[in-house]
Amino acid sequence: MCGIAGFYGSRLPAPSYGDVMRGMLAQIEHRGPDEAGCFLGDHLAMGTVRLGIIGLASGSQPVGSADGRHWLCYNGELYNYVELREELTALGFAFRTESDTEVVLNAWIAWGRDCLLRFNGAFAFALHDAVTGELHLVRDRFGKRPLYVARHQGAWLFASEMKAFLAYPGFTFAFDPEQLASIFATWTPLPDQSGYRGIEQIPMGSYLRLDGDRAERGRWTGLDLTAGPAPATEEEALERIREELARAVDVRLRSDVEVGVYASGGLDSSIVAHLAARRTGRPLRTFSVRFDDPEFDESAEQDELAAHLGTRHTAVQVSDADVVEAFPEAVRHAEVPVFRTAFVPMYLLAEEVRRQGIKVVLSGEGADEAFLGYGIFKDTRLLAAWHELDDETRLRRMARLYPYLRHFNGEDGHRRMLGLYQQFTEERLPGLFSHQMRFQNGRFATRLLKNPGDPFAAARRLVAEEPGYDRLTPVQKAQWLEFRTLLAGYLLSTQGERMTLAHGVENRCPFLDPAVVRLAASVNLRFDDGYDEKYLLKRAYEDVLPRRVLEKGKFPYRAPDSAAFVRSRPDYRDLLLDADTLDDIGVLEPRFVTAFVNRVFDTPPERVGTKENQAFVLLSSLVWLHHWFVRRAGAERAPKNLALHVVDRRSSSAVSV
Repeated sequence: MCGIAGFYGSRLPAPSYGDVMRGMLAQIEHRGPDEAGCFLGDHLAMGTVRLGIIGLASGSQPVGSADGRHWLCYNGELYNYVELREELTALGFAFRTESDTEVVLNAWIAWGRDCLLRFNGAFAFALHDAVTGELHLVRDRFGKRPLYVARHQGAWLFASEMKAFLAYPGFTFAFDPEQLASIFATWTPLPDQSGYRGIEQIPMGSYLRLDGDRAERGRWTGLDLTAGPAPATEEEALERIREELARAVDVRLRSDVEVGVYASGGLDSSIVAHLAARRTGRPLRTFSVRFDDPEFDESAEQDELAAHLGTRHTAVQVSDADVVEAFPEAVRHAEVPVFRTAFVPMYLLAEEVRRQGIKVVLSGEGADEAFLGYGIFKDTRLLAAWHELDDETRLRRMARLYPYLRHFNGEDGHRRMLGLYQQFTEERLPGLFSHQMRFQNGRFATRLLKNPGDPFAAARRLVAEEPGYDRLTPVQKAQWLEFRTLLAGYLLSTQGERMTLAHGVENRCPFLDPAVVRLAASVNLRFDDGYDEKYLLKRAYEDVLPRRVLEKGKFPYRAPDSAAFVRSRPDYRDLLLDADTLDDIGVLEPRFVTAFVNRVFDTPPERVGTKENQAFVLLSSLVWLHHWFVRRAGAERAPKNLALHVVDRRSSSAVSV
């Protein structure tokens, strides 16, 4: 696991390349604190900060081909590198290292871009062909590893994290109002968004090929959620699930360092912990977050699971004050506006994990998306069938949606919710039917902005341009949106990868194994009616997990939002109302911001609603992003003397680095 950065087609003086690369890599040194290296070519520089996990002694980067033509800077892990290495060896390739990085390089040489379809991994990389002069920038199929690009003074800049651009001469950050409106409304950056002018993400499953002044964007794979051949019986489906998940965990345990597990107490991470515990030669290390506030705490389930599996468990206790204190630094690592504070405890957890010497953790991300675990999928089934049902049937199905939520209890509660659901039975946002109820909360947040325009225009374009989207069922459309928006844009990035790698810890997700996702698509709704969340997963592991874990209702991971700030840092009112800051940010509507902030601080925390909480966190994160990136306070946070191994292959290399 690493971080990459570089530039292509630069007009900078050649002697400055080494120093600029040192500065860019220093900004992301936390991702790979073990070593740093860079490749310098004609009008090109690219480098890596490395977190040593596989091939500890021989996995230094950049890696070049035997003939010196191809050079690779790689961020990620290729979980099936052992099998691919054997296949490449049979083709005549010789390997000088034990790392998966060299497997990626030789696979590209052997099969070109088609090699990507063989990869089971989480990765983003830059690959240079010194003969053609091309640079290939590639990102994995689910967007597990980030990759940003920016145009600046004729050059292409690229990096795993945007903060690397702070070190490129003359580059400045400015918020993009249209993107901010979209992010506030949909809770997350869309696949190509960054929130800033002139910076874009390479979307998941996509690439950018640079060849002189030419740039080619393309997709190397899509997200296929159409059900393939389903197992014939439920028992066969359960066996297939157990087989594929066991294999997915096995390949993600490949490591030259110890691997731990994030065990929240929920079903998904408990399955991962169970499978990992069976395969480790020592007691498994598990980690979790606990909260002072019982509304968010799952410590009872965590303790029972740890005792059941015999793991060495560590829990990090998090208070309101902890969330607020760590918030600014966690936002600096997130780099984008955030709609809730749940990423901050994950930042604190990763800090403890690394302090205990663990560099790799497995987690349960992706299970809810693959196996339809979210309430939005149940809601969509009901809303899509609404006009075909009578009121009595609607009430019966309503009663099955969320029996563990107080406001859904009893006939009176069900009838109240009928009125709410009735408002969303027609598609008013083309292509976004399943998410219209959710987006109501986001619509409120856009009132913080001066000119939000149509905040859902980008999301509508996203689905309109997706081949085959119209042929998906309503539930499949909801699933596609979850994979392409909240999963990649928040759960895998802000709450996941960014918080772990802020401390040099890599997160691996067995439920996002391509074979597991394909299998889930074939069995979802085949053997149950969709109202019992993850029915097949529960059945598959009912004999090996504690009853408490199996029987509790869906408990989404959350943390205190505005209440934490109001209770522990009332001075945030002054921070968020600073006139000079609001004016400098430029995109906010000061009168609404002022009224909104005062209302939150003057309202009892328990009476602040979900949409207000989300708007408050979005505003708070935007203020800190302005501090770190637009005002460039983050430029001073990088180490000043990063040791850098340099491979200089420029045609004129009389250069001091």
